[in-house]
Amino acid sequence: MSVSKEDVKHIANLARLEISEKELDKYTEDLSNIVDYATTLSNIDVSGVDPTNHILDIKNVFRKDEVKNSYDREEILKNAPDKQAGCISVPKVVE
Repeated sequence: MSVSKEDVKHIANLARLEISEKELDKYTEDLSNIVDYATTLSNIDVSGVDPTNHILDIKNVFRKDEVKNSYDREEILKNAPDKQAGCISVPKVVE
């Protein structure tokens, strides 16, 4: 499938681009090459390739989710300038 000049004009119009005749020829050729390459790729037989196959061994590098003791609330609130109901109290900034 090749891209026509009318296709390129239509795409340029949708993108609100003004292109010259010289650019029109260049973009027509470039887009045709891209579409031809995509067609070539779609014809490749990948029936024996697993989806998301990778040449390197990929493993999860995250640590295990373990429950641990948290910091003491009273110890944290010692540094707060103002506290209310076990939380840090701040001035209202949005009306």
